[in-house]
Amino acid sequence: MEWLKISTANELVRVQTEDIVFVQADGNYSDMYLHNGKPHKMTFKLHYFDEVFQKLKENTFVRVGKSLIVNKNYIYIINLTSQMLTLSGTNLNAEFKLRASREALKELKALVEQEGEKA
Repeated sequence: MEWLKISTANELVRVQTEDIVFVQADGNYSDMYLHNGKPHKMTFKLHYFDEVFQKLKENTFVRVGKSLIVNKNYIYIINLTSQMLTLSGTNLNAEFKLRASREALKELKALVEQEGEKA
């Protein structure tokens, strides 16, 4: 279990990485969605989170296209036809359905399938 500490001029956000389901770009901001289903608006662009996640000992996060980073542990369905990604899990209070480009989902699907072969 790792803790992510994000500090701004006005606040310090401390969250367990396993509680982060996904982070979605919103212009110059990002919305970090936690397992309780609630978003937390952050004053950082998505590339900030991408860099922070890369430094984790156990990085379970993957970039999906230009506007989304997801926690691989919550991936439930990748549907290329409808261009939908469904995130779910036993400790989630909500199920998230997210749109992504077909190409981004294709890459994600190949990554998840490849990891499955290693297990």
